[in-house]
Amino acid sequence: MKIRRLMAAALTGLSLLSMSVPDAALANGLRVVKRGTSITLDVPMNRAVVVESDDPFAELSIANPNIADISSLSDRSIYVLGKSPGLTTLTLLDASGSLITNVNVRVAADVSEFKQRLRQILPGEQIEVRTANDGIVLSGNVSSSSRLQRALDLAERYAPERVSNLMSVGGVQQVMLKVRFAEMQRTVSKALQSSLSLANASGSTNVAGSTGSLLSGTALTGSQGALAFNFGVGSMQVGLLLEALEQKGVVRTLAEPNLSALSGQEAKFLAGGEFPIPVPDGDGDITLEFKPFGVEMNFIPRVVDGKLINLELRTAVSAIDSANAITTNGITVPAFSRREASTTVELRDGESFAIAGLVEDEFRDNSGQVPWLGDVPILGALFRSADYQREQTELVIIVSAHLVTPTRGEALSLPTDRIKPPSESELFLLGRTVHTQQGPASEVARQDFNGSYGYVMD
Repeated sequence: MKIRRLMAAALTGLSLLSMSVPDAALANGLRVVKRGTSITLDVPMNRAVVVESDDPFAELSIANPNIADISSLSDRSIYVLGKSPGLTTLTLLDASGSLITNVNVRVAADVSEFKQRLRQILPGEQIEVRTANDGIVLSGNVSSSSRLQRALDLAERYAPERVSNLMSVGGVQQVMLKVRFAEMQRTVSKALQSSLSLANASGSTNVAGSTGSLLSGTALTGSQGALAFNFGVGSMQVGLLLEALEQKGVVRTLAEPNLSALSGQEAKFLAGGEFPIPVPDGDGDITLEFKPFGVEMNFIPRVVDGKLINLELRTAVSAIDSANAITTNGITVPAFSRREASTTVELRDGESFAIAGLVEDEFRDNSGQVPWLGDVPILGALFRSADYQREQTELVIIVSAHLVTPTRGEALSLPTDRIKPPSESELFLLGRTVHTQQGPASEVARQDFNGSYGYVMD
């Protein structure tokens, strides 16, 4: 029995050398078929597989030679070459014409090299690679969207425009953005004015400034730090008014929105309102168009790799500016002051960045005097008026990004959770309008914020 097997192997080797067919050494593998059994033979496209039959065959046939080509190496060996994607049938018959077996030959794209490259480029990723007709199907879970894109780009090299993506991105893919808007506006104005009036029996003359009824002692409306003098020189009555004014004001605007969004999805925020703007249409009628104002923010987060977040951010702070309003056709339309910024940054979970330097500084200095008299040294100050005004505005935006997952509803609290309606005795006897429950939130609510706090501008 052993001698017979050795002789059969030797004859097979001689037949391989003598046949003018493609070299069997290039074949992908060896498959053995038995009489009466049906198997499925997977053949990569442009590759070959050698099929061995237990029984000698006398006749071979392939249902679709455009899918696979066959050549007999001996009465037991068949060389099957994959040509194009598809499914066909290989039939083996013995010398009496009886059926030995049918072999289902399935030809698909060769993905062995692609799988090897995928393991080298993306080690540790659970990606399954399958073939479908002449394309590639990718499935499984990947750790980030960037690695998913890398796998798709590599697959396109082997099957251009024939890649099906069934992969999903695992891990945390929700990003919460904590944004703090802080805008400070400071206004400083100083003015020093003088007015001089001379009067005789025929009447009075206002030499410099607008004194109103200075000589009659009438108080000036809206004056702060005003000092008036009245004295007579012979028949001449002299009135002198000195006005000094200094005003300071600070305005603080702050918003702290928290927004969450899926990776690759846009989130929007607006704290403010919409102002109606009259707009004429083609028929001459007036329609209203609403323009948003306030604190606006749009952002698109993308989880790139692990805990790295690519953040595309657009933000703006706007307000109604009535000082620059225009009037057209009897309709007054206010202007809008607007400061905006847009940027794209990358940061890790919990990191922050600041958008600063949005500073606006306006300075105005005016001076007026009585001709010639205002140029007199020392005494000329009585015939001059000067005012100074400066406005500063600074906007700072601090952004923090966090990877988050949903939580249970009872773990969250609202500002209204610590408040409940008072009882009748608390309302009528004690005068309480609300009843504060015990807890950490109530301790914060009872804090007194008297004294200096907030931003200090030198």
